[in-house]
Amino acid sequence: MMTLNDEIRDLLTKARNIAVVGLSSDPLRPSFGVTQYMQRKGYRIIPVNPNEEAVLGEKSYASLAEVPEKIDLVDVFRRPEFVPEIVDEMIRLKIPAVWLQEGVVHQAAAKKARDAGIFVVMDKCIFKEHRARGL
Repeated sequence: MMTLNDEIRDLLTKARNIAVVGLSSDPLRPSFGVTQYMQRKGYRIIPVNPNEEAVLGEKSYASLAEVPEKIDLVDVFRRPEFVPEIVDEMIRLKIPAVWLQEGVVHQAAAKKARDAGIFVVMDKCIFKEHRARGL
C-alpha cells in the first residue's frame, strides 16, 4: 500500500496543470512565491482569482468552472471557510486532486472531497513537499 509520501510524490510527478485558487500578483504574498517556484519547475499554472487579470504571465479566471482546460490539481491559498465551496466546484468539475496549503484545514470539506474520490493533501506546502522530494 502506498504511503501518503508516495502518493504525494505520485501526484507531483503526474500533475501538469495546477489551478491556484487565491493566487495573488503581490510578490510578497506566499501564493506568489510558491506558485512562481512551481511554474519554474515546469508546471502549467492557472490562476483562479476574480480580483486578478493575470498573474505570472497567465490569464486569471474568476472560478474553476471558467478554466477552459483540464485541471490536474487545485492548489488552495484561501482561508478554511472558503474550502467547502471550492470542493463542491471540484466535485462538479470532476477535478481529481486538491492541495490545501499550510494553515488551510477543513476536515468536513476534506472528507467530502475524499468521499467523492478526490485525492486530498491538507495543511502542507506544495513548494516544501516538492523540494523535499527533489523533483
